[in-house]
Amino acid sequence: MRKYNIVGVMSGTSMDGLDIAHVTLEEVSEGKWGYQINAGTTVNYGEKWRLRLSKLRHQNSIIFHKTDRFYGQFIGEHVKAFLTENSLEADLIASHGHTVFHQPENNITVQVGDGNSIYGYTGIPTVTNFRALDVILGGEGAPLVGIADQMMFGEFALCLNLGGFANISADINGTRVAYDVAPCNIILNRIAREFGQEYDEDGEIAEKGAIDYDLLTDLNEIDYYTYEPPKSLGREWISASFWSHVRNSVAKKEDKMKTLVDHIAQQIGNNIEDLCSGDASGKRVFITGGGAFNKTLISHITSHTDAEVVVPDENMVNYKEALAFALLGILRVQNKTNVHKSATGASEDTVSGSLYGDFSKLV
Repeated sequence: MRKYNIVGVMSGTSMDGLDIAHVTLEEVSEGKWGYQINAGTTVNYGEKWRLRLSKLRHQNSIIFHKTDRFYGQFIGEHVKAFLTENSLEADLIASHGHTVFHQPENNITVQVGDGNSIYGYTGIPTVTNFRALDVILGGEGAPLVGIADQMMFGEFALCLNLGGFANISADINGTRVAYDVAPCNIILNRIAREFGQEYDEDGEIAEKGAIDYDLLTDLNEIDYYTYEPPKSLGREWISASFWSHVRNSVAKKEDKMKTLVDHIAQQIGNNIEDLCSGDASGKRVFITGGGAFNKTLISHITSHTDAEVVVPDENMVNYKEALAFALLGILRVQNKTNVHKSATGASEDTVSGSLYGDFSKLV
């Protein structure tokens, strides 16, 4: 089987930076892929880019399109520098982009990071725009990593990513199910910034707090948690349905942090039990994403499930989503299904992604 050297690029809703990973992928059997993460880096956005991306949904069309173009150039420049610094070459770039709008109920999901600009700056064939087709076909457009979980991490009963949102995937009767469980780092980071920190390192702020059970009850009663999958979350939902509960609470800041951590962990535990038909004992859960470094969060998740919690090495924790989009990218080039309707609720499986450049050497 042919091996592919791919750069996966991911920017999550928590806006902690641009993840870039150089990976080698090889299809070892039908629907099963071997992988190796060769190098990775996270480019800190800095205040300028963080503000520009966070405020973009409120800007006019000219600023929006200029940002899409400039952000694509930003990605291209950093990918090119990353490859040069590590003396690496790539057959393909697969870039998720940064989500500005996610409103599947309105048939909208938009990620910036212009593929033409990425290709133009790097000269490497590029795939972007993985979510739009699924939403057009009635799907949530998220989460998309379930197919990668199935093809690369099938030895685990469940895969859990603790990014801006916590999303989970599992095989249920031979079908891969994936959905967003709850907000995660996107809300924890908001509280951390009230302490003058970008994030709660090791969960130290949360560890010092106490659970406010009035707030916890309010959060656990939010309607989203009663919905059946497929379902997904976005920044708009945080503003409309979640943050007012936290803002209106009279709890101390560190108590809010502890309460949010336990709320996230409870929702994750509930969903693990549901996916395991009420018996998660002996099942293994593979946990990645920035939240995997939050020791307090991991401790609370462990206390809310009988499943075995597995946190891999730092490279995998940091770059698993970039690795997943690298796989989605090569599947797109091969004209193979890379988004499953079972995960998103679309009317059909799709081969999703927009192509930029010359792909003749890859097919």
